[in-house]
Amino acid sequence: MIRKYLLTGFVLAAFITPAAAMTDYYVAKGMTTKKCSVVTKKPDGTTMMMVGTMAYKTKSDAMKAMKATPDCKAK
Repeated sequence: MIRKYLLTGFVLAAFITPAAAMTDYYVAKGMTTKKCSVVTKKPDGTTMMMVGTMAYKTKSDAMKAMKATPDCKAK
């Protein structure tokens, strides 16, 4: 009986762990520096402001979006 519960726990952990490790990337603009960067934590709006409305699954997608955003282009 205990073996059944342990096996069930290990199987659940095997499926949950990769999903929890997924990272979202955000394009953010510094409030003081006015420079854009790609960050892994959603900007809070005080020190950094989120550019756009979505999170990206890969860093390369976020970098492409940052380069295409008019707010992040060099002036």
